Amino acid sequence: MEDNAYALIVFQPDAYTDRAVLTIDPAPDTVLRVFMAWHPLEEAVDIPPQARTAPDRTGFTIVERSGADIS
Repeated sequence: MEDNAYALIVFQPDAYTDRAVLTIDPAPDTVLRVFMAWHPLEEAVDIPPQARTAPDRTGFTIVERSGADIS
């Protein structure tokens, strides 16, 4: 992303978690998974904001963050 003046960034919560199944033993109390798909752009574009909420973290919490260039 650093090599581009602009990037289109879209978070993919359901598309990612439905396909990239995560199994943890012992099972966590809270799971927070963030996947960001991005694409370099030549110029700025207007897109509607995505609503993002985070669950309350309780007990044993897993946080996963990842992303991919979808060029």
